[in-house]
Amino acid sequence: MGIATVWTFEMQTLLMDTSTIQTILNTFLSGMILLVSIVVSINSIVLSHDMSSVTEQEDRVQGTIKFRRDLSELTALGENPTNPGSFLKVMSRIISTRADALADELEGADKELVDEIDEYSGLVSDAAEKLGAVDETSGAEFVILWKGLGFDYGSLIEGSQTIISSRDTSPERFEDLIDAFELFAIGKEYFKTLYYTTEVSKLSQTLLIVALPAILFNASMIIAINGQVLPSGLMFGIPLLQPFVAVAFTISIAPYLVLTAYMFRLSTVARLTVSGGIFSLK
Repeated sequence: MGIATVWTFEMQTLLMDTSTIQTILNTFLSGMILLVSIVVSINSIVLSHDMSSVTEQEDRVQGTIKFRRDLSELTALGENPTNPGSFLKVMSRIISTRADALADELEGADKELVDEIDEYSGLVSDAAEKLGAVDETSGAEFVILWKGLGFDYGSLIEGSQTIISSRDTSPERFEDLIDAFELFAIGKEYFKTLYYTTEVSKLSQTLLIVALPAILFNASMIIAINGQVLPSGLMFGIPLLQPFVAVAFTISIAPYLVLTAYMFRLSTVARLTVSGGIFSLK
């Protein structure tokens, strides 16, 4: 439509070649049908993970209960970390408290060690404070998950290992903090898995809802063009054929836009998660 407002007559001449438009719409039609088939098949593969034996289901449930039990032992009164937001708040408090406790056990220690641990403790506390600032974040579960992905616990664990090796200090000093990092990592991976499953299910559902009307509309447009049932007249100084074709192309490309939006989110989470642990690929 933008091109049509600048080169109206040239665009009208191009669109009068209805065989080209019909060929393009035919390609869109076959592509939409193929796209829906592929995505639904992928969704079936992803969801088949939940269709497992009783033993695997038992192990999964027991693992979840054990994680919940370990987490509940560290939660305060009134805290119930059942969703990503509340989980990040709890882990922020736990990590910050254990980071501050590092400096409380350094009486009579070497000054350089005290300064280095103080600096490290402050770094961890600042990162934990940003992690727990969920109330300042507006958005859906993707935004909350994004905050969790931004917490680089791998480099913080590496920092503690550096202090242990360079200062010849006891690893037990950092055990509670590293356990908290480990608990956070397990919870983050679990919520990430739930997010993947939910998004793939939503993708199939949304794509089916969008694609069916798009396929019907696209097929109707092909029939109309083949029968030379084309609009005539002007709308805002532009021949009606041009908005007619623009609407057809927009509706035909809608399923691809839906797929693009979901794939951008899923691929972004996958890419950031690759470098979220102790080891990373740059």
